[in-house]
Amino acid sequence: MTVKQLSVFVENRPGRLCAVTEALANAGINIRAVSIADTKDFGIMRIIVNDTDKAVAALKEKDFIASAANVIAVSADDKPGSMAAIMKTLYNDNISVEYMYAAFLNPEKGIACLILRVDNNDKAVTALTEAGCKLLSEEDIAKI
Repeated sequence: MTVKQLSVFVENRPGRLCAVTEALANAGINIRAVSIADTKDFGIMRIIVNDTDKAVAALKEKDFIASAANVIAVSADDKPGSMAAIMKTLYNDNISVEYMYAAFLNPEKGIACLILRVDNNDKAVTALTEAGCKLLSEEDIAKI
């Protein structure tokens, strides 16, 4: 089970993040997770939203470059060692994590959510599911 993540290329200058978030807000898009990595000239804003197709259309209408990729959303107990257990599960199956970030998702108290980009989604989904991890679907995210 994977979810769609948008990567939006944003010039590293004043007002550009405002323009991205306003375009999404005006289209009724709710941002559920966000990560921004930057260089001197541009940044990559990675976001999980409640309606990927509508978000892409809204961003392209404002001339932003946006692409979608499948990532894994995994929930874990919000306590020491939970993330280590997830990383150990992936490591034991020789799955490389390319990047990860936390999400604004908290379906129940004491639960955290990580967004993971890995080198093999199918293998990671199987490993995490077999280890008892709860994976979130796009439908789960849209309801939260």
